[in-house]
Amino acid sequence: MMKQPTAIGRPATGINLGAGRERPALTPVQSRKMTTDFATIIGLGGAFGLIATAVILGGSPQAFFNGPAILIVVGGTFATTTICFSFSDVCGSQKVILRTIFYPVTDPPAAALRILHLAETARKQGVLSLQEMLPSLAGESFLCHALHMVIDGFSAEDVEKILRRDLEATRARHVKSASVLHKAAEVSPAMGLIGTLVGLVQMLSHLDEPSTIGPSMAVALLTTFYGALLANLLFSPLASKLERNSREEALVDQIYLMGALSVGRQENPRRLEMLLNSLLPPDQRIKYFD
Repeated sequence: MMKQPTAIGRPATGINLGAGRERPALTPVQSRKMTTDFATIIGLGGAFGLIATAVILGGSPQAFFNGPAILIVVGGTFATTTICFSFSDVCGSQKVILRTIFYPVTDPPAAALRILHLAETARKQGVLSLQEMLPSLAGESFLCHALHMVIDGFSAEDVEKILRRDLEATRARHVKSASVLHKAAEVSPAMGLIGTLVGLVQMLSHLDEPSTIGPSMAVALLTTFYGALLANLLFSPLASKLERNSREEALVDQIYLMGALSVGRQENPRRLEMLLNSLLPPDQRIKYFD
């Protein structure tokens, strides 16, 4: 006999639980699954590793380390980005960078199965029966918040209004975090150009001293090098990954929003299944009913 997926597990594409069969009960969910994004780790490590390998094979690696150039690019990028936002926003972006590698995620098809299970339970046993299932959903704060309002008798209009405001607040927070990284990606090449100009001025002002030409030229070239590395290998890719994670989280919350409204309006769960499949990508759509 084919093993049926649980309501919170990752479903196979186009899975059909079959009408009349007993649906599995929810198991406790203490927190959203922490996922390690190996694509980010491999991408960052591979990009910097290839450049480091080329530097080592090409000659002296020490020539690519310059204190004044690092000070201008790294320090200048941090200071200028702080001007555009706030000190707390810039410092908070360090946590955001970690969230692009280690972040909690709920699989959208699993979220759809979970909300369909809840909707079917509410249809058969009443909305108040969901009160007993809330402890098993402790890790899904958005879903718990939505179900609490439905159980407490909030109208569907009020539930939708409140939850959409929560979605907008979450989206605004994610946009701010991504904006910090995008701004840093814009500023770092500019700081590299400024460092290049500083190095050229120092070199031209001491042409009568040949010993100073080399260090000044190193500053001029390495600041551009550092700025290009930070912008194109670190800040910009991480901002794009953060936006991708934000879209996936928004999709899961949209699924929960649609499900909570359906439960509050006491709609047929089969209709909810069709609405959820309209949100999911074609390769992730589910078949909870026949």
